[in-house]
Amino acid sequence: MEFIISFDLRAPDFGAPRNELYAAALDMCEWADQLGLHCVGLGEHHASEDGYLPSPVPFAAAIAARTEQIVIRPNVLLAPLYDPIKLAEDLAVVQILSNNRLQVVIGAGYRPYEFQMFGTRREDRKAMYMQAFEVLRRAWLGREFEFAGRRVTVTPTPQLPPPLLLGGAHPAVARRAARIADGFYPPNGENWDVYRQERLRLGASDPGPSALPLGPIYVYISEEPERDWSVIAPHAAHCVRSYSAWTREAYGKAAGPFAKGVNPDDLRASGAYQVVTAEQCVELINQLGFERSFILTPLLGGLDPDFAWRGLRRFEEQVWPHVKQLAAARQLAYAAERLV
Repeated sequence: MEFIISFDLRAPDFGAPRNELYAAALDMCEWADQLGLHCVGLGEHHASEDGYLPSPVPFAAAIAARTEQIVIRPNVLLAPLYDPIKLAEDLAVVQILSNNRLQVVIGAGYRPYEFQMFGTRREDRKAMYMQAFEVLRRAWLGREFEFAGRRVTVTPTPQLPPPLLLGGAHPAVARRAARIADGFYPPNGENWDVYRQERLRLGASDPGPSALPLGPIYVYISEEPERDWSVIAPHAAHCVRSYSAWTREAYGKAAGPFAKGVNPDDLRASGAYQVVTAEQCVELINQLGFERSFILTPLLGGLDPDFAWRGLRRFEEQVWPHVKQLAAARQLAYAAERLV
């Protein structure tokens, strides 16, 4: 099982102050590293009213400076919005700072406003992220090459280039990942069989029978779940409404399970947002099983850091001792990857 702590650093007006959220997130990354969690996940969006994290690469560098073992995973990095040469330089520096702990999930993006903001065309996003894979790999060879009619040399180069995964869920994306990426990152394991079969058809190594589908979006360890859900519900609802608005902007209508509106009771009933006792959390993790991911999203929608820390401390003291054996194999796999 993969244990993830995730941040998008939303700071809506009714939530905690932004400076406190950023400081708390770095402290929480250090806590996760010392505890033995596997990965920090970082989102990316731009021009969000709540300040959704727009710059995961510099934030990844700050995490690298505060941690020693945990994998740092921008997920997803919106490659079509970047100059690929500058992106190659910035990722190389983070990989060096982190001692080879960076893992990059590249995505296409979908919000029209973000593309116009950076002077790119949404219609070109597939070609642009495919180009990013090619340019990043060539850049990290440490030799001069030609890009867009220019001579380019990227230095320094990392001793071990970070893995480049392709994020998405569509069958075409799965097949494309088999051809151009170091891995496929479907949020819920979608079309992993398509990815696997394409890899095998191409004569590449077998990635195995399944991905690591994500568990609930949010889990909070509580002594009084009903009371604490009343605190969390407005923050969860804010996030869902935001995603619904963005899909409406992109596709003309809202998408997702709450596209027709958000009722906090429905959010909780969906299973995506869990407020549970320590005993219930242990049971949840065991039910998820070895081939899944478990996510902590402590600052969901700008939650108060003190409130978030109470849930994390309960996880550390009352849950982790009972489930950390599920983490051991994944930790060994990460260590082996950094020695390749």
